[in-house]
Amino acid sequence: MTAIPKAIPVEPLRPGAAPLAILLDYDGTVAQTDVGDMVMAEHVTADWEPIVAAYDAGRVGSRRTMEAELALLRATEDELMATAVAQPHDPGVAVLARRAAGAGVPVEIVSDGFAFYVPDAMAALDLEDLPIVAASTTFSGDRARIAFPNGHPSCLVCGTCKRQRVLAHQAAGRAVVFVGDGESDRYAAGYADVVFAKRSLVRICVEAGWAFQRWTEFAEIDGWLARVLEDWRRDPASLPGPVARPFFCGPEAWGEGRTEPPPGAWPPPR
Repeated sequence: MTAIPKAIPVEPLRPGAAPLAILLDYDGTVAQTDVGDMVMAEHVTADWEPIVAAYDAGRVGSRRTMEAELALLRATEDELMATAVAQPHDPGVAVLARRAAGAGVPVEIVSDGFAFYVPDAMAALDLEDLPIVAASTTFSGDRARIAFPNGHPSCLVCGTCKRQRVLAHQAAGRAVVFVGDGESDRYAAGYADVVFAKRSLVRICVEAGWAFQRWTEFAEIDGWLARVLEDWRRDPASLPGPVARPFFCGPEAWGEGRTEPPPGAWPPPR
């Protein structure tokens, strides 16, 4: 099983490359189900739904949520992986990744889930070279532990700070396309330059007043990318650079050391 690398650096924008980065959520996005939820539903007999409900309501951050969920698990890694590998994935992500690579556009998985199943899933899609920015879940018998090598150093709300990954690519001169489906994606969507949203991420974007495009399958996003790249090759000015946005999360907005968003943090001020 492939380990998830820690602290993957963002490469500088190369001459001649399109100034774009594409960041993909995994659970419910590349995978067509929320694999973490499927693992919990199949292998936890305790009542874990209140933990998820508190997270969905914004009362608890994902870091504390995942720690609490894993504390309930009593299953081996092989048992959990058997559930994970049975979940369907959108094969169109591979087509999108190949088109992006041809234009020098980085594509990354940015997951705020358990993520131990992501490397094998990417290998099955022939995308084992895609960077995976995620938590690190390890196993000892039927117990699991999680660490957060890609969390924010002074904000403990999220396990993986998707916001920081967006900002890092923007700092390198790339406009960021974010593709997601749910609650954990709000802290990326609010800073990204282009957002593709489905399921509850649509509601989140509407509540916050953020522009977004609806999507159902990766073939739609691949078609969008083909058109954008064709326009860019004709006229590089057709692809505007990244846009800085005010902070609405993290230590700049909430102070340091928080493990949950403060009351009234959502929706952010317009």
